[in-house]
Amino acid sequence: MQIISQETKNMSPYEIIWTVVFGSQIAVGILGNSFLIYLFTIMILTGQRMRAVNMILIQLAWANFLMIVSKSFPHTLTAMNVKNLMNDLGCKILFYFNRVSRGLSLSMTCLLSSFQAITISPRSSKWAELKDRAPKYLISTCFLCWIFHLLLNILVLEKIEGPKMSRNISNILPYGYCSTSAATTVSASLFIAMVSFPDAVCVGLMVFTSGYMLLLLYKHHKQVQHVCMTKLSSRASPETRATQSILLLVSTFVSFYTLNSILAAYIHLRKPQGGFVHSSTFLAVCFPTFSPFVLISTDSQVLRYCSALWGRNNLNP
Repeated sequence: MQIISQETKNMSPYEIIWTVVFGSQIAVGILGNSFLIYLFTIMILTGQRMRAVNMILIQLAWANFLMIVSKSFPHTLTAMNVKNLMNDLGCKILFYFNRVSRGLSLSMTCLLSSFQAITISPRSSKWAELKDRAPKYLISTCFLCWIFHLLLNILVLEKIEGPKMSRNISNILPYGYCSTSAATTVSASLFIAMVSFPDAVCVGLMVFTSGYMLLLLYKHHKQVQHVCMTKLSSRASPETRATQSILLLVSTFVSFYTLNSILAAYIHLRKPQGGFVHSSTFLAVCFPTFSPFVLISTDSQVLRYCSALWGRNNLNP
């Protein structure tokens, strides 16, 4: 505590602003994801009937929670001008969990989009066979995602080191609290391409499945127009509302991911300091921060769980 107080005595307005921004992200993100984790855990323990998709949502909440802790917290200390709190080992562990949680957040969002696209596909489509099989393989697919990212990101740790105090940063890419040698060889470039390939595949699948779901929703809307005289035509079905919720979640992810990727590429090429690194971190943590509130406000079943839990708490003070 004495080290932190000494480092933060002479914080500039710029450092104060970033400290408040990252601190707010941590508070809001941890609150939202912790609530979802608590909500789904209670529902599982009490034997409530849950959708298969909720298996993905609870893992997405855990991945987002871990990403906020491993990404925003060290950058908050960096914005507070608190440095050299971690050695090489500490940087490797923190960076490893950050990479794993980031990959899991991406994979679970992709799996969520793909699973919902299969769920709402008509029986006459080419995905009809997957419609019955998908729920059976959901747990094993999630397990494989965890194993894949836990093993893949072990390779990333080789060049991660503690913060560099030297002014010569021509071959160092800073991450605020840690650093890594910049990719300067063909082998390093191939390694980066290999690590980035799963991300590109997941984003491509999300774009494809989102377009497919939008097409199905459009066709459904045209069909509903022909039966607008019925009582149920004015209300969207639970399946449609769930699809719209997931589309909003996926579009939020792709937007923040694209902006962060562009900024991260600029940082790797130009190696700027200060605000660019903090801005990249802010964009990277935006989705984990806001995604639980997107689900809470748009997913009808999550809202129903919240109401049931709130009513139970009121009946049993």
